[in-house]
Amino acid sequence: MSLRALQQKTGLDRGYLSRMERGHIQEPADTPLQQVAAALRVTTDAITHKEKT
Repeated sequence: MSLRALQQKTGLDRGYLSRMERGHIQEPADTPLQQVAAALRVTTDAITHKEKT
């Protein structure tokens, strides 16, 4: 999915999404992270690569 499409689905700024994608935002806030996960139809764990323990 392109950043433009993700921006349209989430309403988040494309620059913010780009920084998130490149790892420049180490700890994104929960709400934007949940919006991105919902738009991509994945869990937030899949985006952050956090493993459940």
